[in-house]
Amino acid sequence: MYKLRELESRDLATINSWRNDPELIGHLGAPYRYINLRVDEEWFENYMRSRARNVRCSIVDENDDVLYGLISLTNIDQFNQCAELHLMIGDIAQRGKGIGTFAVKELLHHAFINLNLHRIELACLASNAVSAKLYENCGFVKEGVKRRAVFKHGEYIDMYLYSILKEEYMEIKGNE
Repeated sequence: MYKLRELESRDLATINSWRNDPELIGHLGAPYRYINLRVDEEWFENYMRSRARNVRCSIVDENDDVLYGLISLTNIDQFNQCAELHLMIGDIAQRGKGIGTFAVKELLHHAFINLNLHRIELACLASNAVSAKLYENCGFVKEGVKRRAVFKHGEYIDMYLYSILKEEYMEIKGNE
């Protein structure tokens, strides 16, 4: 089984290798670029200074702490009680095993129950049908499309916009 734990500096070498994998980044909204380890160390240091507005978790094996992916709530807005969700399963061999679903459900619980947020939103590539299905299965509602919003593989690709509200999450939890 899996668990979430806060991102730690010891995760950075693995994360850096994922962020330098063009195939992996090709499935995400972020642009591919070469990132050296020092950039990721600075990214981590910035996260440590901004923990009031961001929650970054490593998705790990609960028995041996092997790192499979990352999931984050960013830009937490306490006034409007909302945040953005980001997910990356970096370990290719672990994709399709339910890790993403586990992580999304765990972080939604944290967002709505522990942080008292009202709305979680995200964007995913329209070309990433696996991610879109995962988010929809977790209760996210497609709100719209940002047309030709990101440049990937030599073309502009649409981004789907999703959100889930606390009351929708609570209804799903009540039906489980």
